[in-house]
Amino acid sequence: MIQIDDTLVSLDLLECKFICDLGACKGECCVEGDSGAPLEEEEEEELEKVLPVIWDDLSPEAQQIIKLQGVAYIDSDGDLVTSIVGEKNCVFTCYDENGTCHCAIEKVYRQGKTDFYKPISCHLYPVRITQYPTYRGVNYDRWTICKVAELLGRKENVPVYKFLKEPLIRKFGEEWYRELVKVAEEWESQRKTP
Repeated sequence: MIQIDDTLVSLDLLECKFICDLGACKGECCVEGDSGAPLEEEEEEELEKVLPVIWDDLSPEAQQIIKLQGVAYIDSDGDLVTSIVGEKNCVFTCYDENGTCHCAIEKVYRQGKTDFYKPISCHLYPVRITQYPTYRGVNYDRWTICKVAELLGRKENVPVYKFLKEPLIRKFGEEWYRELVKVAEEWESQRKTP
C-alpha cells in the first residue's frame, strides 16, 4: 500500500495493467452486479438534474423504475447506489445497434448537453474507493468480465493508474495524481533494479 494524504492506494494500481475493451466486453460492468453503481450524496441531485436530457435514451423499464423509486436507492449494504432494472442493468444504460451497453449520461456529456460526466464510481471503475474512519482505501477491483481489459492493458503495457488518470484527478486532484505518478515511477525503478 502507498499512502498519499488520507488515502491508502493498493499497489495493484501500479502493477496491474488495464484498458477497457468495450468492443469485447460490450459494457457488461453497467449490467452485471449485486446492486447499482455506488453514489456520493451530491450525485443523486446531479442525476435528477440530468434526467430530462437523457429521458428518451432510457428504456421504458428504466423510466418506470425511476418513476417508482427514483434514480437511486439504499442497497443491502446500506450504500446509496443507482437504481437498477430487473436486478441487473443500471437505469442509465442504453444500447447501440451492436448491442453494446453505454451510459446515457456520458453520451449526453460528450454531446455537450450536460456538465455532469457520470457518477465518479463509474468513471473510476475498476478502482473502488472505501471510506474508513481515518482514511480512504483506493483498490483495484478484479472482476472476470474485465479479463479482456487486463489482456489489452498487458498488451499495451498500460497500468491501471495511467488508464484512469482523468477520473483519479477528478476524484483526488492534480497534486494527488502527481504524487501517485512519482511513487509509481520510483516503484518501477526499484523493481527493475537487480
